[in-house]
Amino acid sequence: MQRKLLHESEPGSCLSQRMFRPLYNSSCREDTRRQFDSTIMALSPDHLVYAAPELEEAVDDLSARFGVRPSAGGKHPNGTHNALLALSNSCYLEVIAPDPEQAHQQGGRSLAFGLDWLKVPKLVTWAVLAPSLEEVAMASQAAGYDPGVVVEGGRVRPDGAKLAWRTTKRPETQEGWPPAGDGIVPFLIEWGADTPHPSTTSAQGVRLLELSLFHPRPAEVQPMLSALHIDILVTAGPAPGMRARLETPLGIVTLE
Repeated sequence: MQRKLLHESEPGSCLSQRMFRPLYNSSCREDTRRQFDSTIMALSPDHLVYAAPELEEAVDDLSARFGVRPSAGGKHPNGTHNALLALSNSCYLEVIAPDPEQAHQQGGRSLAFGLDWLKVPKLVTWAVLAPSLEEVAMASQAAGYDPGVVVEGGRVRPDGAKLAWRTTKRPETQEGWPPAGDGIVPFLIEWGADTPHPSTTSAQGVRLLELSLFHPRPAEVQPMLSALHIDILVTAGPAPGMRARLETPLGIVTLE
């Protein structure tokens, strides 16, 4: 019965695992559409980013709300550390915060996702898994939205395992936050060939039911999502934001 909560009343107004599919923009050239066929058709939600001022406090709070405690993730060399919670067999929640042990190494550099000035935990952005990062980025550029340059990333898990990935990074995020789209337009990620997807090694028991996006000027950000062929309509709201409906051992929980 719970599945009736998913998109049956307003098709395309929000996103779930089973509703994530490309939506062709009628203004795209035919050659661009063919390029999407071979590159963007395989896009799927990879992870939601939940930023917090302090990691342990955020993990404690989510544990109490979900009935499942996110697993320790590891440290990033850019001054942050994280904890992870699987949302499906291919999607997860990343809880990320400044790492006090790396504070002296930052030298005035801005932390990712606006963590330097964040006061309360919240969903700040999300990522989609791209089967071929450069090709997907080029196809999106051809459709009118540039997801940014490709950068290498990685971290070491508490058990010593090394993870590697590549993501797209908008130029605005080199100096601060937010990028174009105010975080509700996802970045792209491609995992290393020898890196197990974090959803398979993180705490289990929570499932993503749907994701909704809000923005005070939907008409500005909707074309960016369309360029990535993401079938989700942005709802007008007082501020940019995300809302995830999650099925947990304690019932349905909304995370914003």
